[in-house]
Amino acid sequence: MKIAMLDPSLFTGRYDDSLCRALADEGADVRLLARPMRATDAIEPDGYAYSPRYFRHSEALRARHGEGRLFRLLKAAEYGLTCAMGSLAPLLDADVVHVQWLPLAPADALMLRRLKERRPLVHTVHNADAYHADAAIQGRGYRALLDLFDALIVHGDTTRAALERQGIDPARIHRTAHPPMRLANADTADLAAVADPVVPRLLFFGTIRPYKGVDLLIEACLSLWCAGHDFELVLAGKPFMDVAPLIAAVEKAGFGQRLLTDLGFLTEGRLDAHMAKADVIVFPYRHIDSSGAFLSALHHGKAMVTSDAGMFGQLPDGVAVRAAAGNAPAFAQALLPLIESRAIRQEYGARACAYGEAMGSWKDMAVATINVYRTLLAARA
Repeated sequence: MKIAMLDPSLFTGRYDDSLCRALADEGADVRLLARPMRATDAIEPDGYAYSPRYFRHSEALRARHGEGRLFRLLKAAEYGLTCAMGSLAPLLDADVVHVQWLPLAPADALMLRRLKERRPLVHTVHNADAYHADAAIQGRGYRALLDLFDALIVHGDTTRAALERQGIDPARIHRTAHPPMRLANADTADLAAVADPVVPRLLFFGTIRPYKGVDLLIEACLSLWCAGHDFELVLAGKPFMDVAPLIAAVEKAGFGQRLLTDLGFLTEGRLDAHMAKADVIVFPYRHIDSSGAFLSALHHGKAMVTSDAGMFGQLPDGVAVRAAAGNAPAFAQALLPLIESRAIRQEYGARACAYGEAMGSWKDMAVATINVYRTLLAARA
């Protein structure tokens, strides 16, 4: 069985790599089609093929001139042309086309309509609100794209219920459990680049976007600092929002030395180093279906504080300390016991690690995914 796996922007490279390897281990012939890899990408295709089919010209411009307006315009135009007029041969060569992420809905619609009825189309809906209302142009028309797929894969009941509320036929929705992931291990240089904590350290890592509630986290931390609690907060990742006002608020309150930032596209090793040196990892998300960041952190055995949005609200009791989504005072109260007690941090960290070890494997996910493919191919035959 030949599978064309699409993630044009390589939005979830670690997920793609894990799934493609597992599918290959089950005998599938898999090709991942994405953009050219960057220095910050850590995946190394093993057992499957990798084709940098998308954004070749705009990625070359990015390497020379950065991510300014010209880069974004060229990127959108290049992707639109690829979807509208680019060769479909790499996709039609496969038995099934499986799309992980749809980076620009108006352009994606052109590609999917060219493929419709020619190959079974599968889409993993990582979040029912694909862009969390943060990227109106990218997401405009996303719901209509879902009707072009023969099967939709989700990772939890939250996403399934959201799709059903949007009128999706339940028979087209297939649930496969999302296994834990492991980022590339930190090396000596990565560990040296991240300072050792001298007080309990909270860590927020990954892309920084409005729906992830960093503003709520800052508000919660300010209230605890003002109350005399001694800890520090690290923000590590690429901002896709203006974080300057948040940093300025901390500095104005006199706690600038308690906030450490490592902003930008970070390698997996660098992120792994941040997790290794943190005491508590925080997820103050306003809304989410499933979180790859959370699943990447479990094996570190660190205490977790989350909102109760999406998958977080469905975690077994004791895996994480939870607070009401969108409620900064509640998040502060959830943080407080962990800040004050090393023993409580260790207890929750052990539970998080055990939870990760008990979850399903990528082999399980690959088998379930192949069964979806076989169902579609049998229906067509």
